[in-house]
Amino acid sequence: MQNVHSDLIAVIAGIGLVLAVASVIGLLLQIRLSPGGENAAIENLNDRIRAWWVMAAVMSLALLGGRTGAIILFAICSFAALREFMTLTSASRADHRTLAAVFFIVLPVQYYLIWISWYGLYSIFIPVWVFLLLPIVSALSGETRNYLVRIAEMQWALMICVFCVSHVPALMNLQIPGFEGRMVLMIAWLVIVVQLSDVLQYVWGKLVGRRKISPKLSPSKTVEGFLGGCLTATLIGVALSFMTPFNPWQAGVMGLAVTIMGFLGGLVMSAIKRDKGVKDWGHTIAGHGGFIDRLDSVVFAAPIYFHLTRYFWNVG
Repeated sequence: MQNVHSDLIAVIAGIGLVLAVASVIGLLLQIRLSPGGENAAIENLNDRIRAWWVMAAVMSLALLGGRTGAIILFAICSFAALREFMTLTSASRADHRTLAAVFFIVLPVQYYLIWISWYGLYSIFIPVWVFLLLPIVSALSGETRNYLVRIAEMQWALMICVFCVSHVPALMNLQIPGFEGRMVLMIAWLVIVVQLSDVLQYVWGKLVGRRKISPKLSPSKTVEGFLGGCLTATLIGVALSFMTPFNPWQAGVMGLAVTIMGFLGGLVMSAIKRDKGVKDWGHTIAGHGGFIDRLDSVVFAAPIYFHLTRYFWNVG
């Protein structure tokens, strides 16, 4: 356990160093190009850096808390993300009981099942039991207007904000020979690689991006940015393979899998936002939008990461 904390503290210190360098760069750019706050791009960059400090601090404290800290953190993230998602749905007063069940029964039960490590149930609780029972609760209200749309939106909200996100702390339940007690590092590896991929895709896109991947969904995403960001983040994942049970080439394959899924997840979430006519899911995090705007890549990467690891490395 002492080695785990030493490795985690080293990783946290490394993230702190990167953010410190980013903060200095942001300050210099502000002094030179935006002394009075007139450059929106520079101000947005500094807002993002400040937000990253807060998010990194919260994530670090949670991971230092081990399994309990990870479960509590991601349960809170799921609640906040679910709240953001539901504000954009067609839910009506007739769905009051259904919404209450979603927030105060389904979400806590999912994380409780993860807490007690009941894989056989938490892996099917939402996509089977809840998906079948929630429509019944809404049907009993007697309101049929937009019934299919309302139910589909609730089910998709649960899938994204609760089921997928809960796979991150579920990593703590895996039993990997020679890696006992170190699963918190697996969570840190996933978050670092996927989030860096997002940042690096943006950087590579600004530097060499030419060909748009999907202008209607996300005008800023380019082929060059996607390839540069995914490959660079994958190489970082390989360099951080000491945080995982993977050898370097396995870390490279897993890195590619999670960065590609993260990118595709971002496209899906952008499609939903375009359909709803909004730019961001919320305004909770300065410079970043809402919780879902920060979780969108991890949402799609986490279940793939969890199940690949469970299938090939877990012995429990």
